[in-house]
Parts: sequence; structure tokens; C-alpha cells
Amino acid sequence: MVEGGVATADKTEFTECWRTVWKTPYIMRLALSAGIGGLLFGYDTGVISGALLYIREDFEDVDRKTWLQETIVSMAVAGAIVGAAFGGYINDRWGRRVAILGADVVFFFGAVVMAVAPKPWVIVIGRILVGLGVGMASMTAPLYISEASPARIRGALVSTNGFLITGGQFLSYLINLAFTKAPGTWRWMLGAAGVPALVQFVLMLSLPESPRWLYRKDKVDEARAILEKIYPAHEVENELNALKSSVEAEKADEAAIGEGMITKVMGAFKNKVVRRGLYAGITVQVAQQFVGINTVMYYAPTIVQFAGFASNSVALTLSLITSGLNAVGSIISMCFVDRYGRRRLMIFSMIGIISFLVILSVVFIEASDHAPKVSGIETAHFGTNSTCPRFLTASDASRWSCMTCLKAHCGFCSNAVSETHPGACLDSTKAIRGDCHAEKRVFFEKGCPSRFGFLAVILLGLYIISYSPGMGTVPWIVNSEIYPLRYRGVCGGIAAVSNWCSNLIVSESYLSLTEALGAGGTFFLFAGISTISLTFIYFLVPETKGLQFEEVEKLLEDGYKPRLFRGKKEKSKYQVESA
Repeated sequence: MVEGGVATADKTEFTECWRTVWKTPYIMRLALSAGIGGLLFGYDTGVISGALLYIREDFEDVDRKTWLQETIVSMAVAGAIVGAAFGGYINDRWGRRVAILGADVVFFFGAVVMAVAPKPWVIVIGRILVGLGVGMASMTAPLYISEASPARIRGALVSTNGFLITGGQFLSYLINLAFTKAPGTWRWMLGAAGVPALVQFVLMLSLPESPRWLYRKDKVDEARAILEKIYPAHEVENELNALKSSVEAEKADEAAIGEGMITKVMGAFKNKVVRRGLYAGITVQVAQQFVGINTVMYYAPTIVQFAGFASNSVALTLSLITSGLNAVGSIISMCFVDRYGRRRLMIFSMIGIISFLVILSVVFIEASDHAPKVSGIETAHFGTNSTCPRFLTASDASRWSCMTCLKAHCGFCSNAVSETHPGACLDSTKAIRGDCHAEKRVFFEKGCPSRFGFLAVILLGLYIISYSPGMGTVPWIVNSEIYPLRYRGVCGGIAAVSNWCSNLIVSESYLSLTEALGAGGTFFLFAGISTISLTFIYFLVPETKGLQFEEVEKLLEDGYKPRLFRGKKEKSKYQVESA
């Protein structure tokens, strides 16, 4: 969801959408073909969370080096930042269709590289390539759909891109589960991403360029031919005239503020209204990432293992909850965002996020404090050569628990009678892991057996359902409404880059934070950052529901203040404000 993200549409628009596409199926063909770009985005976000479990098993270096795990995950985000920026240039120079085709080629090649990777560094290269494709596709797909859709159903059709993003995430977890028993596991998981990219490439070859881009390049006849396939015959001339007026106004704005990117950015920050819009837009985009959502999307099975579920397949199955609830939340958002407003939905979402992050933190801390003890007898059962080296030399070995063992970069082999009884602290190697499994025991490396495990998974689900309807979708809607028209492109780009950069910081640091602070301490840190973010949202982000763009501009020009901090005269200006 880079530029444009998830659009919103009301119930009337969805009804009209079904009526229109029933009469003109070509429109849905355009939207679904381009929307596969959203599916690629969602699939890549979700698939790495499961694949990482098996990559760790195949490569000892990855298993032992947290920074390498973080790099494998986050390099796709780094690639997406570059891809989004480069994709904007390709969109303007060669068109939306070419940008989508190019994204498919890069994504497919990246998927193949990951699938055949002999070393971890090759996986990293593949992740960068996939990220480039994701960045290009995620900003181009909504743009193509919006420009090739009738205005009256545009929001509903662009929403298909949002559905396909969350649908792609859910699909990735199902694919992960399907390949858990297959030889090569993670290679199939990552390589399967090339299939939808190939399908989209074939479909897009038979589809036209965006009529808006063609008209802007003075290819009027080609633009007319496409409009004739989208609109009824009696509407084509009116749409062509509207397109002409829009493109001419856009060119006039470019002449007024300059065409160079640096010129546009400097102009945006010099303009008081635009600057205040950027404060709000960047705030919600950065907050969206710093509530920790992508730690869940990228590391969900690992977090489930932190909660005490050692089995990879069980961790993947339970992780389906997060993906499914994320998809449900996006539907809830579309139903309520125009009824209750953007600001109110975000504030209530943040309150829920903070609450469940704090409770999650307490649960993980309690689980750590009540971790099973390490038994010297159980450990000796496997022999001195199998024992954790630091346990052998520890002066306080009698006080060691499972959590102490894991912090020493060793593994905890559970008691044969019960997982919560004292177990063995062993060296974490594939051979010793096999010895533990051979005795029908469970080998824990990421988290300890705990009675709090299912509670943690439930709270994780509640965190997702608090996030998705509000902070999951609304920041993109706010960014589509809060900037003056002539600055919307450059400001949307600045806010999108801030979102990707925040995503990169969170995904690159999460596992290191859990090593330093523990899972409980890390969630508590996110709760603190979320509280600060809520404060910024409360003071900087106005309500834009139901306002014309000119009204939003006037609101920002006067300077926004929350209701509690307004004087009596100011309150009369904000009758549309709901919170």
C-alpha cells in the first residue's frame, strides 16, 4: 500500500459497482488483472514469516545470527522503497501498464532466485528483487485501476486492490502450511510467489494503457478507444472532456510549482497549508508502522513460538488467525469509516492497540518468569557433549530456567512427562535437536513451554482486530484527502516513503529487540511509542470525513485544534468535527 493504499467506498457505490461490472465485465477484468499487484504485495508480506522458520533449519548461520534473519525479512522493504521511487518515474515516462509488466518480471526473477538460493546471501538478493517488484506494483496498481475505472465506482474498484493485499497475506499462510511436509519447504513457499506474477504478466499483455496517461501524452484517439470500452456510448464525450480539463489543470499546476521533484518538495514545505497537511499525513503513516504491526505480519509464527509453541506447523496454523483477522478488519473499516469518521476510528484503534500491547507485554513477562526449570539430571541424560556449554560452566546452574537456557543461545529439551516440568538445557545443533525429538520430546529454541500460550495468541488476535479497521486502512484514506490537489502527488510520495522507512526500521530491529528486552519488553516498548503516536494524532490530525478538498485546505489554513483546546469562537468553525 504505497501510493493510494486502500481506498474506501460506501454501500451505494458498491451496489452501483456490481450493476456496472455486470453490464460491462471488461471493467472488472481491468481491475482484477491490475489488482494482482496487491496480491503480490500481500503474499510477500506474509510468506516470509513462515519460510523463515525453515530457512533457519537449513542454514545454521541464519539460525544463530539474529541480524541475518532480520536482513532476510527487511531487505524486501528496502527494495520496495527504491521500487516505489523508481516506479513513479516509470509510470510517468512509459506508462502504468509498462510499470506493472516490469514489476512482474522483477518479482518473478526474484522469486526464482530465492527458490534456488544455495546460500543465505542469495536469498537476500532475491528478497531485494522481490521488494523492487512489490514497490513498483503496490504504487502502480491502485493508480491504474483508478484511472481505468468509471468515476462513480472508482472507490469500490480500487478497494479490490486492498482486498487482494489482505487476501494475498492469508493465501501465503495457506501456501506455507501446504508445503510444511514437502521436500524443500521454504523454497516452494518463496518460489510460488512467481506464479501470480506470471499470471498478471500474461493478463496485462492483452490490456490497454491508462486512458489518462495516453491523453497526457497526446494520444487522444487511443484514450477515446479505451473510454468507449469502459463507458456507455452517450457518456464517452463527457468523460473525454472531463479528462481534458483535468489534464490541463494538472499541467497548469505543474507550471505554477515547477516540474522537478526537488522543486515540488521545497514548495510543499514552504507552503503553510501543505506543511500542516504533511504533519498529519506523515504522523499517521509513521504511527501505522511503529505500533509494531509488521512485526506480527513478518514474524507471526516466530512470535507464536515465543509464546511456547515449538512446532513450526502449529505456529503457522495459529498464525492464520492474524492474517484472517487482518482481512476481516479491512472489511469492517470500509463499513464504518464514512459513518464514524477517520479521526475517531484511528483514536479508538490506537486505544485498543495500546491496551492489548500492554496486556501482551504482561503475559509474555509472566510466561518468562514461570518458565520451567533446567534439571541437571535431565541434562546429564543426553551426555556432557550435548550439554549447553555455558550451563556446564555456570556457577548458578541450579537456578537456571528454560528462559536462561535460551538466552545462552542453547535449546531446551522438554521433560518426557510434561512440557512444564524441569527439562534439559542442550547445545542447539541439528543433531542434538534430533536426539531430543527421537525421545518424543519437544525442543524449544525461541520460547519456553507455557500455560499462557493460547492466551498470548488470543491477545495477538485482539491486537490485530483493533489495528486493522483503524490504523490499518485509515492512514491511507487520510493521505488521499488532506493535501491540496496540486501537491497531492508529491506529498503522498513523501508520506509513503516515511511509511516504508518506518517499516524498514521496525522489521530490521524486532528480533534484536526481543533478544535485548525479551518479547514482553519489546511489546511494552511498542505500547509506549503507540501512546506517543496517539498524542500526535490527537493534536495534529483533523477530521476530513465529508469535507470538500477546499474545506480541508481552509481547515489547515486556520490551524487545527482538538475540541478540548478550542475557544468558544473556534468551536463554531468545527461543526463537522466529531472528536
